[in-house]
Amino acid sequence: MSDRLVNLDLDLLRAFVTVVETTSFTKAASLLGRTQPAVSLQIRRLEDTLRSPLLDRGGKGMALTTEGAALLPHARRLLRLNDEIVATLGDGDLEGEVRFGAPEDIATMHLPGILGAFARSHPRIRLAVTCDYTANLLDQMSRGMLDLALIKREPVGPELGVRVWSEPLVWVALDASIVETTPLPLIVAPAPDIYRKRALGALQAAGIDFRASFTSPSLAGQMAALRAGLGVGVLPAAMAPRDLAVLGPPLPRLSDSEIALMSMRSAGGPAGLLAQEVLRALERGPGAVTADRPDR
Repeated sequence: MSDRLVNLDLDLLRAFVTVVETTSFTKAASLLGRTQPAVSLQIRRLEDTLRSPLLDRGGKGMALTTEGAALLPHARRLLRLNDEIVATLGDGDLEGEVRFGAPEDIATMHLPGILGAFARSHPRIRLAVTCDYTANLLDQMSRGMLDLALIKREPVGPELGVRVWSEPLVWVALDASIVETTPLPLIVAPAPDIYRKRALGALQAAGIDFRASFTSPSLAGQMAALRAGLGVGVLPAAMAPRDLAVLGPPLPRLSDSEIALMSMRSAGGPAGLLAQEVLRALERGPGAVTADRPDR
């Protein structure tokens, strides 16, 4: 048995966890404020330190090896402990402000617990949260008004943020018999909402006549209209309440929406820390790690 004493480098562990959680070296590099080759080198150094391969680089993508899968929960625990220690050291805690944006439905359903826990762990970091449409959030990101944003995007947009999860969409109404109404009354948000785009596109492709019976930028307003029986709406499957009917044919199938995390290229410090917490809390099934380029 070797007598060597090995000290793990937390920066290397953070790089490893970020690569796994973002499923991409390039996306991890953007979050970590490094170049893709630098992150790739960090993974190599960690593998050399542990004398074990952590990523299987065969084929078109990369997956965790047995050793990598075993390391992942321990690495996450070490990083969490490190962040908790830093957060409790008073003057050693990070300071600053993070300007964070998200669509209303995502903010309502997914963010309160995450942001609350982050605020309690990092009391000297101020959070400014904006709820708006994805198009408006992207505009604010481009003008430097936000540090981070969760957005809804088309699955074909690999350069638009770090994929967090795919979101199945469903048709909902107070009563399933409403599908017999012609033209179909539709409850939607104003343009450029992506659910509106999906609904109108699917109905037009299926040749189903429709009319906008209720338009509201507020999720609460749309839910009230749905419960009043004013029409058919589109919701994420996870948000469909039990008092509304999920509708199938003759309404067409809706393609999934994809949720991604956008960050300023230079996002580090408080913003980078929040980005990693959001990914860690919301990422659903990292799957295989994609190779953005051959790792030599």
